[in-house]
Amino acid sequence: MEIGPGPGVLTRPLIERVGRVTALDVDRRMVEAAGVWAAGAQVILADALNEDWGVHLRDMELPRGIFSNMPYNITGPLLDKVCEQAAVIDRAVLMMQREVGEKILAKAGDRNRGALSVVIQRLFDVTRVCLVPPGAFWPPPKVDSVVLDLRPRGLTGERAFDVVRMGFRSPRKTLVNNLSSGYEKDLVGGVLLVMGLSETVRPHELTEEAWFELAGRLVE
Repeated sequence: MEIGPGPGVLTRPLIERVGRVTALDVDRRMVEAAGVWAAGAQVILADALNEDWGVHLRDMELPRGIFSNMPYNITGPLLDKVCEQAAVIDRAVLMMQREVGEKILAKAGDRNRGALSVVIQRLFDVTRVCLVPPGAFWPPPKVDSVVLDLRPRGLTGERAFDVVRMGFRSPRKTLVNNLSSGYEKDLVGGVLLVMGLSETVRPHELTEEAWFELAGRLVE
């Protein structure tokens, strides 16, 4: 399934490679252009943010994948939709603004690390495929892009994700302060001490394992 095919420049080689492609685009002109340029693809006029992707994906033969050159202004919501389909797909290949890609790839201790990093790294093994310079586009954007390859890990963590998002509410604040909006400070501080972490630890410093242990202790 391709999200935002535009005139079908990438849809056409996808058809040649995998045989069947369902593409969603909100622009009627692009749907018509892709239907001509990438004949054989099922190009649907639909707002990908409001569409139920699972309806299309579950109708596909295995393996299933999501492919997208994601519009920069809605990359975050589209990534949320990809995460929702982690149990249904076998792979996602996504191009996005380089800054967002670096946040997704950021490891514990990296100040680029955020809730998006923890959630996506929990659900997927993420590999950087390549950087894409502005000159690869017309008109060229003012930023670099990056292609990421996401392979589902078969893990879940929906309850813990709420704790993660709360913990990164204000990334520069301590984790205790961020989580105080939902939990008693003394409780959070006590759990951190049991885990061998300082009460002054900041959200970007926690590993994936620490996040899910912390969440498990807080929501049990």
